[in-house]
Amino acid sequence: MADTADTAQVIIRPPLAWGLAVIVGFALNWLMPLSFLPVGQPAGWLGGMVFVLALALAVWAIVTITKAGSNVPTNLPTTTIVESGPYRFTRNPIYLGMFLGLIGLAIAFDNLWLLMTLVPFAIVIRYGVVAREEAYLERKFGDVYRGYRSRVRRWL
Repeated sequence: MADTADTAQVIIRPPLAWGLAVIVGFALNWLMPLSFLPVGQPAGWLGGMVFVLALALAVWAIVTITKAGSNVPTNLPTTTIVESGPYRFTRNPIYLGMFLGLIGLAIAFDNLWLLMTLVPFAIVIRYGVVAREEAYLERKFGDVYRGYRSRVRRWL
């Protein structure tokens, strides 16, 4: 069992939130299809490329944080501030990958509902996950985290 006193206490595990956004988007599209792309556009290829890039970003971030000896799951303690790999450019590359993945799926399937689920998903991640993680990291790592935060943007 994880020591919950040494975690960010996020309101939902991010992969679960992402999965719910995808399921809701596809379910709503099944009930009432909403397209947003012009007919005849190569949406599948474009969306697929965006999704693959998003997946590559998330995998790069996970490999980087794991090699640094820290934990990826939000219910486990963070053991170090990682400043290499994608963490040089954004403090939240995994979540950025999730956002881009949702956009890629929306394009690939020409599903406006998936784009609309991006809004509540982004709000939950920003305020229910990232805000709590930032407060946790500041409490745990103090000036080290504040320095990192001053050098690297939250998103891009």
